[in-house]
Amino acid sequence: MEFMYDLGLFFAKAFIFVIAVLAVIGGAVALSGKGKPEKGNLIMTHLSEKIAERTHELKREVLSKKAFKAYEKQRKKEEKEQDKLQDEPQESAKPHIFVIKFKGSIDAHEVSSLREEVSAVLSIAEPQDEVIVQVESGGGMVHGYGLASSQLARLREAGLKLTVCVDKVAASGGYMMACVANEIVAAPFAILGSIGVIAQVPNFHKILKKNDIEFEQHTAGEFKRTLTMFGHNSDEARYKFKQELEETHQLFKGFVAKYRPQLDLAQVATGEHWFGQQALDLQLVDTLRTSDDVILDRAKTHQVFLVEYKMKQKLADKLSKSASMLVKTVLQSLKHQQHYS
Repeated sequence: MEFMYDLGLFFAKAFIFVIAVLAVIGGAVALSGKGKPEKGNLIMTHLSEKIAERTHELKREVLSKKAFKAYEKQRKKEEKEQDKLQDEPQESAKPHIFVIKFKGSIDAHEVSSLREEVSAVLSIAEPQDEVIVQVESGGGMVHGYGLASSQLARLREAGLKLTVCVDKVAASGGYMMACVANEIVAAPFAILGSIGVIAQVPNFHKILKKNDIEFEQHTAGEFKRTLTMFGHNSDEARYKFKQELEETHQLFKGFVAKYRPQLDLAQVATGEHWFGQQALDLQLVDTLRTSDDVILDRAKTHQVFLVEYKMKQKLADKLSKSASMLVKTVLQSLKHQQHYS
């Protein structure tokens, strides 16, 4: 038992030492890269080819030799016909579908990649092409999701058909993005809606007062600051804060109404969320399907490409990831020791 205790203590000390070293290195790297613009790579993946290759391999496994031979013959014939179309004027070739994935966090920092992906699509898309955006987000900061929604609006303003697919969740800021689409497709149990605004501010004024700690805050302008975390919050400040929330809510509702005028805003803009079938009944979405079904179906008549802009991972991020994995390993090791001791 004493041996296991000593071993655990050793692991804990080693863990603290490694974290300290990684923190120092990470801080130095972060400072050295401060001020430099983030760079990334634009990657386009031909999904239609990947789907065709996968289908070909599966057919090889499940069909008899005779049936597979016939399938191969037909496949080669179709490929030749497609090659001829590619040599003919652009109007006769298969139109393109560009797929963009957006999995948003609270601050919507993913918009930096989204804007690059949208710009890339706009530089090559033709009027007959379509853009599918897979949105997954429970919302977050107003300005972040406002910009993300505006990026999708660029596609519609360019005359491209925009389809948003929601497999899991598009709520609040996520739905603000989704509503821009010509068509919203949702999985049956996806969560949608939450057309509302929320803000929470803890206040430690009573704790500070109890411990004789003074807090000073100086502003120029009556409402430069409304609610505060450490000072006294007046009724006037609370009223102004709620007024600002209501103004933001009105902007949100106006934005949704612009793109989905068929909605009964009095019914759906209450901050509530709904699952797929309920959302369909309320006209928050247009179709119930998964994004997989949509893409597979479109691949029959279109050339489908996945467009991704990936930021280059900084050394500090790599160190952070390594530290996270180390923490997980050490904790699992200690848990293992406690289990067997």
